[in-house]
Amino acid sequence: MKKTKKLLLLLTVFSILVVSLTACNRSPLDPDEPVTLTMWHNYGGDMQQAMDLLIDEFNSTVGKEQGIIINVTAISSSSELNESLALIVNGDPGAPDMPDIFTGYPKVGVQFMEKGMLCNLDNYFSEEELDEYIDAFVEEGRLADGGLYVFPIAKSTEILYLNQTLFDRFAAATGADSSKLATFEGLAELAVSYYDWTDGLTPDIENDGKQFFASDAWFNVIGVGMTQLGTDFLDGEVLSLNNDTYTSIFNSLYTPSVKGGFAIYDGYSSDLSKTGDLVCSTGSSAGILFYGDTITHADGTVENVEYSILPYPTFAGGEKVALQRGGGLMVAKNEEAKEYAAAVFLKWLTAADQNMEFISKTGYLPVTKLAFEEKIPVHLETLEDARIKKMLTAVLSMYEEYDFFFAPSFSGFDALSSKFEKDFKALLTEEREKYLEGKEYSAESAIKVLQ
Repeated sequence: MKKTKKLLLLLTVFSILVVSLTACNRSPLDPDEPVTLTMWHNYGGDMQQAMDLLIDEFNSTVGKEQGIIINVTAISSSSELNESLALIVNGDPGAPDMPDIFTGYPKVGVQFMEKGMLCNLDNYFSEEELDEYIDAFVEEGRLADGGLYVFPIAKSTEILYLNQTLFDRFAAATGADSSKLATFEGLAELAVSYYDWTDGLTPDIENDGKQFFASDAWFNVIGVGMTQLGTDFLDGEVLSLNNDTYTSIFNSLYTPSVKGGFAIYDGYSSDLSKTGDLVCSTGSSAGILFYGDTITHADGTVENVEYSILPYPTFAGGEKVALQRGGGLMVAKNEEAKEYAAAVFLKWLTAADQNMEFISKTGYLPVTKLAFEEKIPVHLETLEDARIKKMLTAVLSMYEEYDFFFAPSFSGFDALSSKFEKDFKALLTEEREKYLEGKEYSAESAIKVLQ
C-alpha cells in the first residue's frame, strides 16, 4: 500500500512537471492573428536579393504556419542605418520607431543593451541549439552582462591574398621559398628580398623597388599576433604595449617597412594589388570579390594573373589564431509574442541550408558547424566562381586548424584602434623617410613613440 502511494505521488509530481514544461514551451503565437515584425538591414546586391527571397519563403511557410510576418521597412548602408539607430537609442526628437529586428555590430548593440532596449536571446535559444553554431561567432554577440544580444548571420575572417603569378616570377629569379608565407617573420624576409630584387632590375634608378606585402589593418596584425603569442593586447580598455611580445612583433614589422618591402598605405591593399604594386596582403575574406584575374601596370599594360588564397599567417612560435568579425541581427525588447516570433525567424534564417543560400555568392562565411563541416564541402563541388572557391577552401582549412578570435565590443574600441592605426602608419612612414634620406633610425627609439 505504501509503495502504491509513493508511486502515485511520483506520477503526480511527474505530471505536474510535464504540464509546467509544456506551458513554458507553448507558443504564444496564433496563426489566425499573425504577428508582424518590422526589420531593417544593410544588405545590398546579391545579399539583398537572397534576403528578399528567404523572407518571402519564410513568410509563406514557417511564418504562415506559426503566425509570423517579416516586413522589411528599411534597407540602407551601414552608416545610414547606424545614424537612424543612433537617433533611436539617444531618444532624439523625430527619431523613427525602433524596428523589431535590425542588423548591426556588437558596438551598436552595447548602446541599446545598456538602456534595456534589446532582447536577451538566451531566453529563446537552448544550450543545445546554440551549440550548433560556431562558438566564437556566438560569443562575439554576448555583451557586458553575458547575455546574447547580437545573433550571428554572416561572418568573415582574415586571410592571405597572394598574386601567384608575381610570386612565381620572383621565386624563379631568386629561389624565394613559398613556405615562408606562413609566418610574418617569413613575410618580412621575403619582402626585403623582393624590394632589393625589383630595385636591382633598374640599376640606374635608386630606391625604385616594389613593395611585397601590405595589411588592411596593422592594428589587427598586432592584436591578433599578440593573441597568437599568448599575450593580452588590451589592459581593460587601454592598449598593453609595454611587454616583450609587442616589442618582438614591432621589430618584425619595422625593418621591412623602413626598407620598403612592406607598404604603409592609406587604403585597401586590393587597390595596390590591381596595379601589380603588391604581391600579397592580409585582409577580410569578404573582400575576395575585389580581386580579379588581371592587373594593370603603371604603363597601362594589362597582365593576366592568378591569385592564391592562403590561411592567415602566424608569428613564429605562436598558436594558429585568426580574427573573425561581422555584424549580426538584434531583436528589440518587446512583448513576448514578438520576441518569440523573432527567435523563430532567426533560427530558421541561420539554419545551415538557408544560411548557405544567403552567403553563397559572397565572400562571407556561414555561422553553423553543420555548414562548415557538411555544406561547404558539397558547395565547393558546384561553385562556379573560382575566387570564392579558393577562399572557402582556405577558410575551411582554418576552421579545422585555427581558433577564431574576436575584438572587444566596448564603446571606445573603434576610436582606440583608429588612433593606433593612424599613429602606426605615420611613424613607419617617417622612419622610411629617415632611411631614404640617410638619417639615423632605429626600432628601439621608434617603438617608444607609441608606447
